Amino acid sequence: MSAAPTPAVPDARPAEVASVTTHLVVLAERLDALAHVQGTPGGGPVRVLFVSSHNAGRSQLAAALLQHRADGRVAVSSAGTHPGPGIEPHIAQVLTEAGAGTAEEFPEPLTDEIVKAADTVITMGCGDACPVVPGRRYLDWSVADPDGAPIEAVRAIRDDVDLRVAELLADLPST
Repeated sequence: MSAAPTPAVPDARPAEVASVTTHLVVLAERLDALAHVQGTPGGGPVRVLFVSSHNAGRSQLAAALLQHRADGRVAVSSAGTHPGPGIEPHIAQVLTEAGAGTAEEFPEPLTDEIVKAADTVITMGCGDACPVVPGRRYLDWSVADPDGAPIEAVRAIRDDVDLRVAELLADLPST
C-alpha cells in the first residue's frame, strides 16, 4: 500500500470556511501597542484604554463612542480582566442606534502590553484586578452595569457614558 502524495500547495479550503477571522487584528493591535511602548513618547495619537470585567458592555460602549466621536484623533482600545464570550446584544443595539456600531469588535483580554501602551486608562467596575503602570493617567468611571438590564436602562447608560466621553475628548491633548 502506498500513501497518496502530499500536495505541494496546502488546501486553501480551511481558510475559506474559517469562522474566526479576527486573530490577525488582535495580533496587529498587540504589535502596535508594543511598538508604541518601545517608541518615542508623545509620538502618534493619544491612546485611551477602557477596562471592565468582561469587556462585553461598559468598556465596549465607551470605546465605540470615543472612536465615533474622535474621528481618528485618538487610538482607542478596550479590554476585560475576564473577557466574556461576546458583546452584550443590548450594547450592540444602543451603539447602532447612536451610529457607532461594533460589528468587528469582540471581548479581548487585558494584557500588560495594552496597559503599557495606553496614555490614559479608564476603569469601569474591575476594581483591583486592573494593573497600575506608572506614568499613565488613570480614571475610574462609576457607570451602572448594563448586564441583564432592559433596553431603556442600557440607553440611559449609553447617554451617561457618551457625556463622559465628550468631556474626556475635550480634556485630551491634541496630537
